[in-house]
Amino acid sequence: MSFSIDEVNFLVYRYLQESGFHHSAYTFGIESHISQSNINGALVPPAALLNILQKGLQYTEAEITIGEDGTETRLTESLSLIDAVTPDIVAARQNAHNAQKQANKEPGSGGEQNGVDGTTCNAASTTGGAATPSAPENMDVDQSIEIPASKATVLRGHESEVFICAWNPSTDLLASGSGDSTARIWDMSDNPATTPNQLVLRHCIQKGGAEVPSNKDVTSLDWNCDGNLLATGSYDGYARIWTTDGTLASTLGQHKGPIFALKWNKRGNYILSAGVDKTTIIWDAASGQCTQQFSFHAAPALDVDWQTNNSFASCSTDQCIHVCKLHVDKPIKSFQGHTNEVNAIKWDPQGQLLASCSDDMTLKIWSMKQDTCVHDLKAHSKEIYTIKWSPTGPGTQNQNMNLILASASFDSTVRLWDVERGVCIHTLTKHTEPVYSVAFSPDGKFLASGSFDKCVHIWSTQTGGLVHSYKGTGGIFEVCWNSRGTKVGASASDGSVFVLDLRKL
Repeated sequence: MSFSIDEVNFLVYRYLQESGFHHSAYTFGIESHISQSNINGALVPPAALLNILQKGLQYTEAEITIGEDGTETRLTESLSLIDAVTPDIVAARQNAHNAQKQANKEPGSGGEQNGVDGTTCNAASTTGGAATPSAPENMDVDQSIEIPASKATVLRGHESEVFICAWNPSTDLLASGSGDSTARIWDMSDNPATTPNQLVLRHCIQKGGAEVPSNKDVTSLDWNCDGNLLATGSYDGYARIWTTDGTLASTLGQHKGPIFALKWNKRGNYILSAGVDKTTIIWDAASGQCTQQFSFHAAPALDVDWQTNNSFASCSTDQCIHVCKLHVDKPIKSFQGHTNEVNAIKWDPQGQLLASCSDDMTLKIWSMKQDTCVHDLKAHSKEIYTIKWSPTGPGTQNQNMNLILASASFDSTVRLWDVERGVCIHTLTKHTEPVYSVAFSPDGKFLASGSFDKCVHIWSTQTGGLVHSYKGTGGIFEVCWNSRGTKVGASASDGSVFVLDLRKL
């Protein structure tokens, strides 16, 4: 088996994307000219690079353990990936293995079945000649709260990883965005007699006088407040507005590079976007025109969030946060304090406190009333990927519940914070891989979390206890609740989207 340099570059690029390093993937893709290759990414399965490495490692181990006579003996110690590509180490292991094999054949050695003390050396205890089954992967999850596969609706159609999904605020339409350069709208209305209908929103560009697929990831999407329009952002540098019947209403072209984030304001008259070109843009939704472009960051802008209908915050790999306002030509406030790129920012329900999370493993709370952070929360041991405020407390429909903040980290944990006191009230620890997404139920009583361990967990926000758990078929990029709090949607790295109907449990 041999690979061209384009194939190797593409596999590395896809691995970075699947691992959540979207900004590194973009930079690597530009420098290695991925867009100029003729590789159809839709045909490359998820985790392709890892599968190739695993097969290569198995082949090297086979070379060591299989003798000239075709017999195979077990390696006493597995090869590491670095060992497998170091010729001297492979040769030394092979020589040692052969010597041990020869020693086992000599009279009095006890043969291959016996250890030094004469006891049988089996890899697993046996009963009736069969190995005892290993414990299930989720043995620490109470079987009574596991959601069986029969209770989930799995939606197939995407041909690549699905990075994002979002419910329509008015109806049970679920939108999803994928690396196959499409977004899809799935009708999840309560009609058990039919298979869920899907609309395919193909993201195309003009080339040679014709429309052709962009072959770029759909990285962000958001419904407007009425639920009659869907906005999408893509790696092709364009934002698009679609109607619920799948019609392309507008194409918004001003960014010079991929769009990383995109949000409607509450009134629904403006769309806000953040791009790798270091800028943020406010778009007039009715005309599709750029109303104002803000060029205050020194590096790619990663996330944006509206504070009011005409002011917003943005964050960047430049470690800075800016608060900007429409028709004002400089930031009305800037926050500095993070020591690595700032991945996400979110205003609380009242628009008074701004939360930010970073690769520096900290979570910070900011106020427009002061320059330094209100709280500097340090508990996670790896990068914090995203954050969400609960829909509770003053200014919400759940005023009698305390306001809390959830943070999701690559350390495989989710933490719930009492922001008023600046303390962690619950640490949610059932995940075994990086957690990419968290979402509160509309009543604030539950939190859904999605991880690359393929699991969606649903937790009680009051007790921190695990209420429901479902294991899908791919790493989870996004989780979201419908407006009634009855369904959880999720999107995954293997191209699947699924819906859990909690009323059936």
